[in-house]
Amino acid sequence: MDGNGRWAQKRHLPRIAGHKQGMENVRTITRAASDLGVKVLTLYAFSTENWGRPQKEVSYLMSLPVTFFNKFVPELIDQNVRVMVMGNIDRLPESTRTATLNAVRDTADNTGMVLNFALNYGGRDEIVRATQAIATDVAAGQLQPDQIDMQAVSDRLMTAPLGTLADPDLLIRTSGEERISNFLLWQLAYTEMVFTDALWPDFGPDELTAAVGEYQSRDRRFGKVK
Repeated sequence: MDGNGRWAQKRHLPRIAGHKQGMENVRTITRAASDLGVKVLTLYAFSTENWGRPQKEVSYLMSLPVTFFNKFVPELIDQNVRVMVMGNIDRLPESTRTATLNAVRDTADNTGMVLNFALNYGGRDEIVRATQAIATDVAAGQLQPDQIDMQAVSDRLMTAPLGTLADPDLLIRTSGEERISNFLLWQLAYTEMVFTDALWPDFGPDELTAAVGEYQSRDRRFGKVK
């Protein structure tokens, strides 16, 4: 969800105004994705690298989940959307962590689209943690080295609770940037990618539908020949 700051700067507003508008757009796109039949919508909300931003901006970003969940969880329940979170949430401020975990708890019985927030998430950090988990299991005699395969790694990643939906079909990056920025490094192996110049606050349902249409036109071979 890139481009909040640039959206604000174009309007001569402080960067936090862009983040606020970006939060409002999460609500819009969540509803649109659910209406399109998307099974899992994962939003890269805060990366492990984002701590390096100015403290005022970081503090505001940490307040957004509190505002979002306190305001929109009833709507998510009405839409049958289930909230999940992945990342090192132990490092989040207590208010942020509490609001997030409460949203996960309050929507746990919903059976529709999964709204998966990546909070304090980094792809390399995720792989390191999975490697540590494998090493621990090997040291405990619960796993043999020759049993370490792709499934063993996948089962220890933060997306494991998503099961067969752990690997995204489509990645969309807004604002004209064309890189994956430490996001789902393992899971994106065969993901289709769409890059759009639209800044995140301007990325509406029509842009989402167009990106999905672009995805549907792709010939996905997964390294094989049809």
